[in-house]
Amino acid sequence: MVGFKNRYMVMEIFLDPNRDLNTDDPIIITQFNVSKAIKESILVNYGECGLASSLGSFQVKYVNPITKLCIIRASREEYQKVWSAVTMVRSIGNCPVLFNLLDLSGSIRACKRAALKCDEAKFEQHKLAVGDHLSADVTLHMQNCLEKIKILEH
Repeated sequence: MVGFKNRYMVMEIFLDPNRDLNTDDPIIITQFNVSKAIKESILVNYGECGLASSLGSFQVKYVNPITKLCIIRASREEYQKVWSAVTMVRSIGNCPVLFNLLDLSGSIRACKRAALKCDEAKFEQHKLAVGDHLSADVTLHMQNCLEKIKILEH
């Protein structure tokens, strides 16, 4: 018996830099928000049939709201459709966003290595940008996110 063949995409989410940070509705990047935005993009660009064929193994496996990094799983047959739909996502909620593919892999193990490397580097940049204003809660949350990556499985 052959298992399902999947592709894993490590994506970086860029929020609109012109967005006012003091608005009443700050955007929080979650697995639900990202998944909903991608599914809507697939529906708009490929129709109901395209959405139905993509949903077989589509899943947002991991999202880090601090570093804005996410891991998306798609079937080997449908990953190009999902990838193109992801690049056409223009907003999550009311916040304009852009997605950037950092790594494409056929195994979760290789994807975890790439995601850990990127997440750690982005958190170092975040620490430098924030400086002395980095709270212990953010550091703890980041460590929890890194632990989530390490235990990811199919």
